[in-house]
Amino acid sequence: MAVTRTGRGRPPTAPWWFAAPALLLFGFVVLVPSVRGVYYAFTDWDGLSPSHSLVGWDNFTAMLDDDDAMRALGNTLLIAVAVTLVQNGVGLLLALGVNSAVKSRNVLRVLLFAPAVITPIVTAYLWRNLLGPDGAVNSLLGALGPDSWQRDWLGDPGLALWCVVAVIVWQFAGYSMVIFLAGLQSVPREIHEAADLDGAGPVRRFWSVTRPLLAPALTINLMLSVIGGLKLFDQVYALTGGGPGHATDTLSTLIYKDAFTLGEFGYSIALAVVLTLIVAVASAGQYSLLARHERSAS
Repeated sequence: MAVTRTGRGRPPTAPWWFAAPALLLFGFVVLVPSVRGVYYAFTDWDGLSPSHSLVGWDNFTAMLDDDDAMRALGNTLLIAVAVTLVQNGVGLLLALGVNSAVKSRNVLRVLLFAPAVITPIVTAYLWRNLLGPDGAVNSLLGALGPDSWQRDWLGDPGLALWCVVAVIVWQFAGYSMVIFLAGLQSVPREIHEAADLDGAGPVRRFWSVTRPLLAPALTINLMLSVIGGLKLFDQVYALTGGGPGHATDTLSTLIYKDAFTLGEFGYSIALAVVLTLIVAVASAGQYSLLARHERSAS
């Protein structure tokens, strides 16, 4: 059977209808619910009643007067920034450590990556018990020093949010480590040997040789960290439930509470739309900057 070509030396192109089943499924599962959700953001729907009324931009303007929503927005941005910086910093240091000639490096890689494969909700409940008033952390601090070292880690509004950040970093730093490690192992050995011959020390060699070649790995890690931090829900809800008060509420936990506790589905969907826009703008802007950095580094 003759093979048709679209041009000289060019392979045949697949008919567009090969992708039609996947596109139809994507439209039914993602696009239709998303469009309906945007519509309900402009209504006063309570989630149960078959009737609802259009309220225009009232749900969106109400956010500006909602102290809980503004605090949740601030917490969401703070968590995203803190997790991104700390997680990737720790992940890079771990990757540099296990990329060395340490004999136990393979065992260390497995141990450091292991928390990333645990379900986040399980990790959160584990740390909630460890950080409780009678948990292992306070017991250890009480054994090592005075009672003043002990804290109500998840019940103190000034500490609870940072405990959430610490738990997330503990779980996913190994994930970032693996991505950085893949980038480190793709750096040709000859480049490091040439830098050694030129008299470059470890710090200079990393900054001038390794760092530019880690740009793709850095892009992936930063994108995943930012997006994950902005839409964080399960760890926060399992650790603190958004408390004490609203000290650790994020937009995701507030959406859940407003929808399923207060029955304000229209308002909660409006919050979800705002969160979606924040994630889209942050990820697109960050990717544009990092892609430009990759091109300049290469």
